[in-house]
Formats: sequence, structure tokens, C-alpha cells
Amino acid sequence: MFDHQDTLEQLSKNIPLGEKLGSIHQAIQTKFSCVERIAVAIYDRQTDLLKTYVHSSGAESPLVRYQSPLAKSSSLQEIIKHRKPRVVNDLSIFDSSTQQHTQRIREMGYASSYTLPMFLNDVFFGFVFFNSRQQNAFPDDALHYFDIIGHLISLLIINEQTAIRTLLATVKTAHDMTHHRDTETGAHIDRMSRYSRVIANHIADAHDLNDEFIEKVFLFSPLHDIGKIAIADDILKKRGKLTEAETTIMRTHSHKGREMIDSMLQTHGLDSFDSIDILRNIAEFHHEAVNGTGYPHGLEGTEIPLEARIVAVADVFDALTSQRPYKEAWSNHDAYAMLQRLAGGQLDKECVEALINNREPVENIQREFAEDNLG
Repeated sequence: MFDHQDTLEQLSKNIPLGEKLGSIHQAIQTKFSCVERIAVAIYDRQTDLLKTYVHSSGAESPLVRYQSPLAKSSSLQEIIKHRKPRVVNDLSIFDSSTQQHTQRIREMGYASSYTLPMFLNDVFFGFVFFNSRQQNAFPDDALHYFDIIGHLISLLIINEQTAIRTLLATVKTAHDMTHHRDTETGAHIDRMSRYSRVIANHIADAHDLNDEFIEKVFLFSPLHDIGKIAIADDILKKRGKLTEAETTIMRTHSHKGREMIDSMLQTHGLDSFDSIDILRNIAEFHHEAVNGTGYPHGLEGTEIPLEARIVAVADVFDALTSQRPYKEAWSNHDAYAMLQRLAGGQLDKECVEALINNREPVENIQREFAEDNLG
């Protein structure tokens, strides 16, 4: 009665999204062995960037930690315009393309593709890609299988992203209700989350970080100071130096943030969600110092989760280079010098060097997400 083995039973488990995609890939290969790559790219509407997210291409993926403006790819824009899958059974038609992602796909020997656009409530969300090193790997009589599997993958991605975005929206609403109590702005959140992504990308090879981890750091970093909602106005808005007692209270925001996030995760049924510890760690540990002098636990070095060390550098840099009621904005030059002085003490040296070595992307972020001084 129970002899049948469910080929997709992994999809019901609390495992990384990449493993779930891998199980789908294995199931496909029992019927279509020529399909050698499945990949997902998600779209950031704020910046028009299409970003690699997860894949099941084995060890040699042509595209990892890659992003590119959608506006520069007319062929992908055509797919969105038609709102239908695109089948190309001979990728040599793109040999003259100057797009880096197209060139890499061809260099890895892929010869045909099926591309499905993902939409959520009629809003473009990203793409699912199937690739084969054989030409004509996607015949007409098999396309309905890829339609089904493509939409299954799309639903997996959308389910995860919707859950995350619901959580983020809940936190943003709470933050917006109290944002006049704090000096941080929406632009600060936009910048520091993208600085975090820059840092994570730079150190990815050294720490074997995948696209999914980097995207989670980008998504979750804006919640680092959510615990400040629980801090009283007379402390949070004080312009002068805090007393020792006030400093002690202010420092509780890290632990309070963790408690608030745990409560919201439970409310949304996400407390066992894969990779959710990245969010918890960012909220609780972003004020730890690598020399052990930070709070709330006095962790040292690699005892501090990497995601928290990344966000700490991004947060400090943006605080230094932003104007506040109690200070003028520092120049990037002076801020980099301060980061170097803090490296190895308060801040992780590797993460500091990662930010400093990416000055052009940092400046691009500053231009794109400049403060609106007119309010």
C-alpha cells in the first residue's frame, strides 16, 4: 500500500531552497536526462537588477553572485512583455550578444534553453531557467512538462519570498509608526542593506557563501535595529551623551530586537523557516565587537556570526557618512580611515577591507539612495 516512493518528498521538509531545487532537478532527469541546469533569478524593482538566487547546476555554475540591469537585456524584456515561456533550441543565435550572462552560458557549453517568467499578482518577480548542452532539448511535445515543473519552482520561490516580505512589511509598519523617534531614515536602510550585500559578495569565495545566503543578508539587514522601538523617547532621542544607566538601557535594544523578531516569526509561522537564524543573528549580534568588548554577550572573533559582522561594518559606515541632528556627514575618505582604525577591534577586518575595496559600488549606492533633505 505504501510501496510508492514520493519523488518530491524533499519539498515538504525544512531544508535549504537549493536542496529542494536539486530534488526537482533529479526528478526531471529521470525523464529528461539532457536537462543539466535549473536556475532562478529574482528581480529587484528598486534598482532594476536581476540577481542570481539559487541553482542546481552542480559545482560549475556559469552564473553565481551575478547581477545585471534588466534594462540592458532586450531578450529577457521580450519574455516579460509576452508573459510566456521562451524556448530556444539553438543558443548559437545569441553568439553575437555582448551580455555577460549570455556569454557565460554559451562558454559553459549550453546549447538550448527554456525560460519561464515568474509573476506574483501580475507583477514580474524573476525567471526560472532550464538549460541543456544538447540542441533541441525542449521539443514541443515535452513543453507541457516544463510548464508544470517551472510553475512548481516558481511557487516555491514565491512562497518563500512572500513569507519573507510579509515579515519585512510587518516590521516596516512597526518601524514607520515610530520612525520619527529615531534619527535613522529609509535611505539609511536602503544604503546599509546594499553595503551589506557588497561586503558579502566580496568575501563569498573565502567563506563559500551562495547567492541565497547573500540575498538573505540583504533582505534581513534592515531589521538590525528593530529593538529600538522598545527604547523610551528620552533616551532614544537624546542629543547629548547618554549616562551610564541610559547606555545600559539603550544596549538592551539588541536583545529586545531578537525577542520581537522571535515573536513575529512565531506569529507568521516562520520560526522554523530555513535560514531564519540569519535574521535572528543580525538583530541580536550586530553590536558585538571582534575584540570581545561589544554587547550583548561579549562574543569574540568568529564567535560572532558572519552575517552580524557584515552588517556591523555596513551600519557603522553609513552612520559615519550620514548627516544626523547631532553631527555632520563624514566624507568617505574619513569614514574609511575610521573603519581601518576600528578593524580588528570593534569591527571585523576582512569585512572592513571588503567595503573599502569596493569604493565604486559604494559611491553608486550613495548616489542612488541619497537623503531627501526636502523630506
